[in-house]
Amino acid sequence: MTELLDLCYDVLIRILEEVDPEDLATCAQTSWAFHNFIKGNQRLFKAHYLQNFDDPRRKQSDCDPNWAEELQKLVKCQQIMRSVDTDVKKSNFKFVASTVEQLILSASSDSEESLTKTQLHDLFLRSGNLDSFMFRSSLYERAGTASQTPASDEEDRQLSAKLHCLYGVPTGAIGRRSLSTHPYARSRVYDLRNYTDKTKWGPFRDDGSMRVDWEMLESIMIVLGYNSANTCQRFTHKFKLIWGSPFGGIDRCGLIADYPASLPLELDIPLYLKDPYGVSGKWFRIVCFLDYTDLYAFNFGPIQPPPDAPREPIQTEEAIRHIIMDFRVTRVVPAGQFDNPALPIVHFTGSSRSVDAAWDPNANSRMRGTVRLTPGGEVRWTTISVFYGEERWRSEGIQVGGLRSKRGVTGTWFDKEFDPHGPAGPTSFWKVGERSHREKSREENVGDWEDESEDGDYVE
Repeated sequence: MTELLDLCYDVLIRILEEVDPEDLATCAQTSWAFHNFIKGNQRLFKAHYLQNFDDPRRKQSDCDPNWAEELQKLVKCQQIMRSVDTDVKKSNFKFVASTVEQLILSASSDSEESLTKTQLHDLFLRSGNLDSFMFRSSLYERAGTASQTPASDEEDRQLSAKLHCLYGVPTGAIGRRSLSTHPYARSRVYDLRNYTDKTKWGPFRDDGSMRVDWEMLESIMIVLGYNSANTCQRFTHKFKLIWGSPFGGIDRCGLIADYPASLPLELDIPLYLKDPYGVSGKWFRIVCFLDYTDLYAFNFGPIQPPPDAPREPIQTEEAIRHIIMDFRVTRVVPAGQFDNPALPIVHFTGSSRSVDAAWDPNANSRMRGTVRLTPGGEVRWTTISVFYGEERWRSEGIQVGGLRSKRGVTGTWFDKEFDPHGPAGPTSFWKVGERSHREKSREENVGDWEDESEDGDYVE
């Protein structure tokens, strides 16, 4: 060991860079001099971090994190997830789930090139990890296997559901395990007791806080994934859900830090340049619904559960609609009194048309809506469908993965009158094409409902 320490600094660093990250601690215990060389050596820990995970900095000019502290945290997370002891996994649930969430939200957008996604994918293929960390929401109290038990704490159940939402429902055995819970997920999604003023009829908790109800979003994801897997093959490829691969569409968070504290006031700045959410463009959407007779019978039949008990699982098949939407920005205004002030509110208009049937009276409509941040920093989308000048349907959704996430928006649709008797159901939409600069330059000169070409001019 003394001979190693006699080597020049750069050579010794290069040697230690070839050691597995988890073995650095062992090396540091071999001698006091070696301990002093390794401890706090930011260059060494940075090299190991970037060899195994994506760079967490959004720009190379960003300040360096504490590389030693961050790498040690990730090594600890890996060791827990590689353990065969289920009790060790579950006792460290909050630490692992929080660490994985932080990792995936700073990962590269390229799944094939992402070191972080590759590491996480391999870790979650290990026995017991999905059950210990992703299948611990209240959904698994009824739907789970013996190894899938909900966490005892509500915040842990929400965190587990969020992790599952970020992971998605991949194709293959893992995805089939998630989708097998669809009767129980469906009973939550179509339980009209979950659509209240406090939840804004969307995927928010029933306390008026506007915190995201990740357990509801988890159920919506499972229902949409199940229905999409069973839909006509004609639409399977074009409307393939991006959450069909692990962490699909989830990448590092967007541009909140770069947005100015106040809106740019220069008159010559186009609206789309003031829009931090990337609204303008072409979007694909799927909407699912129960036949209203089935929905009504499920919610208002003669046998009702206690107010605090879930409804029975249902196997009733749903209808699914595939829709193409075209959005453009019309206004960008400062956040309101009860909104998150980090970003403005963006208003948009557009149109939607059915892909399944050109004459569909419930899908072909004008659209308008808003995008804003919730108090907790999640991206909230509200859309309204307008038929012949009259509002009919609304939706509330959350952009899973954060600002400009390719995962898109997942949430609920419902009657614009907030009718407690429904109808209501799940929906998701995601961006598939940007407007060209020519189309964007026209936006401020087109009236709210002025017709444009059917498909516009897009860059896929």
